[in-house]
Amino acid sequence: MPNKIKIEKHTKIKAPIVEALKSAYNNPTYQFHIPGHTKGLGTLPDFRKLIGKKALMVDTTDEFDNLGTLTPATGSIKEAEILAAQAFGAKKTFFLLNGSTIGNLAIAMGLTKKGQKIIVNRNCHRSILTGLIISGAEPLWVVPEKLNDWGIWGNINAKSIEDLLKENDDVSMVWITNPTYEGVVSDIESIAKICKQYNVPLIVDEAHGCLWNFNSKLPTTSLKLGADIVVHSLHKTGGSMSQSSMLHISENSKINAEDVERALMLLHTTSPSLMLLGSLDAARANLQSQRGQKQLSKAITNAKYLRSEIDKMQTIHHLKPGFGFKTDVTKVFIKADGLSGKRLESILEIDFGIEVESASDEGILLLCNIGNKRSDFEYLVKCLNKIDTHDYKDIYYLENKKHMPMLTPIIKKSLREAYFSEKEIIPKSEAIGRLSGEVVAECPPGISILLPGELITEAHLPYLADYDVIEVLK
Repeated sequence: MPNKIKIEKHTKIKAPIVEALKSAYNNPTYQFHIPGHTKGLGTLPDFRKLIGKKALMVDTTDEFDNLGTLTPATGSIKEAEILAAQAFGAKKTFFLLNGSTIGNLAIAMGLTKKGQKIIVNRNCHRSILTGLIISGAEPLWVVPEKLNDWGIWGNINAKSIEDLLKENDDVSMVWITNPTYEGVVSDIESIAKICKQYNVPLIVDEAHGCLWNFNSKLPTTSLKLGADIVVHSLHKTGGSMSQSSMLHISENSKINAEDVERALMLLHTTSPSLMLLGSLDAARANLQSQRGQKQLSKAITNAKYLRSEIDKMQTIHHLKPGFGFKTDVTKVFIKADGLSGKRLESILEIDFGIEVESASDEGILLLCNIGNKRSDFEYLVKCLNKIDTHDYKDIYYLENKKHMPMLTPIIKKSLREAYFSEKEIIPKSEAIGRLSGEVVAECPPGISILLPGELITEAHLPYLADYDVIEVLK
């Protein structure tokens, strides 16, 4: 008799891929197809022991075990995408592998063409730049507000979008990021109204806002505020496995979903992991379930508790909503007087065994996830109090490199033209005054330091401390 997977009694929300994988597990077959590890028997025993026999037994790809196909979606995958669209408030939802990156590439390839003008925020993810390099569309840069005291990009002013649309009557798309990596939220409703006025579609990279539609105490998803397409990274905070994401087309969008799907068919792997797809299905079902709702509510409560405790501290501060922008309460960006963000990160990791999402020049980012327990936050607060009341010294060599680029690009050649131009590699010391031939962006957060075709200036050097050579145009 095969091992049986038990479904928790509280599970009432349908999860078709999960159910199909459960059926395949409980009804094993003799396999003469990929993947070649054959339910884990052909892999290293130590690895099988590490991740578990069950995981390898359900590691299959589409077309087998009546699971359906990804592109185009059929069977349980199609059913799961329909349920996801309903849950997120979309007309059409596509499951994505290779993260939201593949969604951004599909948008660029399917909806933009060479020479088209696209309004893009300077602090966009590098995948958007890659997409524009592929399509040949030309960005018009909108520069968000800068929160200089925190060393991060702030909100996108709706007027700056309107000004660019007034100055350029041939803009074909507005493509912006909301929220920022650190949780700063722009006024998408106002931006969407402006886009409608000028009859241009609004695309929102909402990778870090996938929870918003599941709790009223969080910001409103762009799908409800007038965006045409929204991309969500469920693996970031939604509970799915790494590199699994979703792309949504809104109910009132005039964008042809088939254009996006054709691009996804070019980009997606032909051997998609049903484990990753199943995790998307499971994440959506969990967020809709009573259990998931309680988890999200607790995450918000824990985030508020953390913020209130930080308010009692003397030298540690957290980013709060300001004039013109809101914040996602579950993303807590903090800084400590007299300490760089990198130093604060190292203290938490080395002295207290705490890993943070990221660290920049000024501060660190903490994510209050649905999987965290209240005791996690109580321990974190205890550790922060120790840092607050003790005289920790900074390590000055860490300051030789800046980690969060806050520069407005000086573009001398289009992204695509520069990327495919003849290049050479030169010492960094000789790069000032030359044009970059590559995208230089560190993850996290994946925001570019240099773009292809961008003039390299002395201001770039503090962000390039780890680079000895730079690729430039000849």
